Amino acid sequence: MALRMHGALSGIGTSSGQRAAALRHLPSAIPCTRGASSFAAVSSSSNHSLLRQSLKPCFATGMLPPMGSSSATLWRGVCFAAAAEAPPAVPPAPASAVKEAYGFELQRQQWIKEYDSHMLIYKHKKTGAEVISVVNDDENKTFGVVFRTPEPFVELMKGSLNTFLNAFTYPDRTCYPVASTNKQDFYNLVDVYLDAVFHPRCINDPKVFEQEGWHYELDSPQDELSFKGVVFNEMKGVYSSPDSVFYRAVQQALFPHNTYGHDSGGDPTQIPSLTFNHFQRKEVSSAVATQPLLPEPRRVTEYYAAGEEAAESGAGEKGQAYVAVNWVMEDKEIDVETELALGFLDYLMLGTNASPLRKALNDSGLGSALLGGGMDDELKQPIFSLGLKGMDAANTEKLENLILSKLEELEKSGFSSSAVEAAINTIEFSLRENNTGSFPRGLSLMLRAMNAWIYDRDPLVPLQWEDALASFKARLASGEDVFGPLIRKYLLDNKHRVTVVLLPDPTLGAKVEGEEKAKLEAKMKSMQPQDVEEVVANTHELKRRQETPDAPEALSCVPALKLSDIPKTVTKVPTEKESFVELVETIGRKTGGFSVFPFTSPIRNKPDEPLAKIMVRGKAMADKSGDLVGLVRDVLLSARLDDQARFKQMVEETKASLETMVIAGGHSFAMKRLNAQMGMAGWMSEQMGGLSYLEFMRNLSKRVDSEWDSVKADLHTIRAALLSRTGTLVNLTGDAGSLEKVSPAVDDFLSSLPEKPVAGAPWGASASGLLFPKKNEALTVPTQVNYVGKVANLYQDGGYSLSGSSYVVRVVGGAYGGFCSFDPHSGNFAYLSYRDPNLLETLEAYDGSPNYLKTLELTQEELTKAIIGTIGDVDAYQLPDAKGYSAMGRYLLGISDEERQERRDQILSTSPKDFKEFGEVLECVNRAGRVAAVTSAEKAKAVNEQIPSFWELKKVL
Repeated sequence: MALRMHGALSGIGTSSGQRAAALRHLPSAIPCTRGASSFAAVSSSSNHSLLRQSLKPCFATGMLPPMGSSSATLWRGVCFAAAAEAPPAVPPAPASAVKEAYGFELQRQQWIKEYDSHMLIYKHKKTGAEVISVVNDDENKTFGVVFRTPEPFVELMKGSLNTFLNAFTYPDRTCYPVASTNKQDFYNLVDVYLDAVFHPRCINDPKVFEQEGWHYELDSPQDELSFKGVVFNEMKGVYSSPDSVFYRAVQQALFPHNTYGHDSGGDPTQIPSLTFNHFQRKEVSSAVATQPLLPEPRRVTEYYAAGEEAAESGAGEKGQAYVAVNWVMEDKEIDVETELALGFLDYLMLGTNASPLRKALNDSGLGSALLGGGMDDELKQPIFSLGLKGMDAANTEKLENLILSKLEELEKSGFSSSAVEAAINTIEFSLRENNTGSFPRGLSLMLRAMNAWIYDRDPLVPLQWEDALASFKARLASGEDVFGPLIRKYLLDNKHRVTVVLLPDPTLGAKVEGEEKAKLEAKMKSMQPQDVEEVVANTHELKRRQETPDAPEALSCVPALKLSDIPKTVTKVPTEKESFVELVETIGRKTGGFSVFPFTSPIRNKPDEPLAKIMVRGKAMADKSGDLVGLVRDVLLSARLDDQARFKQMVEETKASLETMVIAGGHSFAMKRLNAQMGMAGWMSEQMGGLSYLEFMRNLSKRVDSEWDSVKADLHTIRAALLSRTGTLVNLTGDAGSLEKVSPAVDDFLSSLPEKPVAGAPWGASASGLLFPKKNEALTVPTQVNYVGKVANLYQDGGYSLSGSSYVVRVVGGAYGGFCSFDPHSGNFAYLSYRDPNLLETLEAYDGSPNYLKTLELTQEELTKAIIGTIGDVDAYQLPDAKGYSAMGRYLLGISDEERQERRDQILSTSPKDFKEFGEVLECVNRAGRVAAVTSAEKAKAVNEQIPSFWELKKVL
């Protein structure tokens, strides 16, 4: 359901509970499931949206000013829920549609055939608020409110079966979506979200503003003054990543004259200038102005904080520059067919590694990895961005010329019929399958509608692509040159073009930190003794509020399910022919895509026998499932391993991706380093996805150039070792008829594999020497924040026996940026922090967890919430392909339905005693745990100065 309101937000004059009651009487739903056959062989990665319509969220905590009562102010909320019965094939008006309720009148009704859904638009007579109700038979009900903008969430999650609960921001909107398959739970979520959105505490309580936004922190008059705050620190983490700095520079360069020219997330150097008074309700216009197209191309140069190697080599001289050519494509609204055509063009040029524009950049040798995603239509005006990272800045003009000359070539020559067929099949498959993975389909539909609605356009138009697609395909079939004119109009003749060059600056990080320190020192000097005492008292008060549980009367306001609402039983699932370019096109024409990746996991009670498989995972329409299996066979048996240039590109792209990830997601690298000390599965995971993998890629890049014959021999050896009929498992998911049809192709696939004995790797005692030595480690990179991990093995170090109650214990507590994980297969328990301003203070907090649990006094209501939240995680919503893949994973790990039921029973019977006993177990993490952190070299050295030899430093970037 969607709400649009002009005027005062309080105009409806009802409480959140009354508003939710009104929603219950309006029909609502989300798009229906459309399945396809999927295939997985063990001997597959997530499917990506080929229309680039996937969400790219920046998670936020409400630091945008609330909108006032200006007539230009806009908020919209969308609610999708399941109707009582599925809509019939012939779509008459749904029986549940009401003409008028709670002051809302039905204004418009439309059938959207693309999603088998009825759309009903209501309007509130008093305020003009609009409501969209979407009616169909999807069980995963979704609700959302979206503000056009220049937390009770943690507590809510504990007592909910939600399938999605979060908030996130775009440069021009803030979204508050929730979803659940449980009807009562859904309306509980709606109640709380309406209250949180329309009655935010942050505009009335300065302490909320200070905690979530920023504040001065001073524990005692003798300490150093510092800035702290959730959003302040989060944005520090964001802009520690060169990629984030680059994309901000691109957006601001392309949109100098509208809201996109400002930093919507908040520049951490400017956030402390925002005061509580600035944050009050104001009369503002939230309309997003159109950026006029500029008459001449420009070039913009910005800088990012780099490590010592930049100082040694000189800025950008040895491949550390980011360079991209960027366009704002249009300053007028684009119709659906043209938008579809541009999506096809984008895919044809850049969608696969064999696409001509992408291949030209990869083959150029000018950089290490592709930069920019081509077309992005999530803002009011679509943009096109393309370039390379890992460049020498001196080659900027070469890159510009390469992109423009390749566009000229494609405008004249067009694309092969096989490439066009592959693009049509791939994108049409994606549209019709509508597979959003664990992301609620209702939320996906909501976001598509919002891409028009927040700009005062018809929200239903983006959802109606069927006729536009048919028209577009007819034009192609007639021989019309569809793509050449698009390239000419939106790119080649478009002078609103900006080349953005981002260069490394080895002094920038120290400069920014120095400026922040100078501001704080000046503030400290300006304060009188009583001012200092006020800051100290405020610091202590904020910490007290943060650490003090909410009062029972406050918690009682958050609705929660009862244990009687929870299902007691587990859910069970019935159990050398082509060139590179030609192969990629065949995959596009015949399938919905497939991928190959390693799958490793510990197996409980078998610490020396980890699971190690190569996964091939793909999907296709039922009539092409045989083609999918045949392509898998060809790739595994006949893929060329002698293309040195192509292999070098793959290595460079992987290396660049890992270097980006270690700054943006350092907690995962820290955990992998620690798990590699604990067991063979952890060691393997680190070798194939952690810092060791990055180091291996760096060395492999050199070997490809100097020892290609040796590398090629290694590739052939690996393939020969992997491929064998013995030990191969094929898992199929589909309807009975589809599975029967594909069976002969699967038999052919298995018979084509070499029949030979498989010599398993000696993972036992002889391999134990591979484990990392148990030690503390600091992985140093240029960053303003920290990622801190501490890990121990509860089975080995704490003598723990697995119980489902441990899953419930992890739900209690919870904080933004701090979390824990427990792997029941290995027994590894990890504390982790994300974009953390602290190091040693965080470790102290970790070590306080056992005593917290041992002294915790839970009410029955709190315990019930924790149990329900755990069941919500265990029963996470899955589409059919995910259900089939999960069933295969359980089979490989030896997890029976009986064991799953036992764990569920343990979860449902968790008692306060289990929390105290788990606190005793966690003492072993204090005693035997090891620490790893991704941090700056300066902060890592400061820790060793405070605690000599606390950890070893390892330079990563």
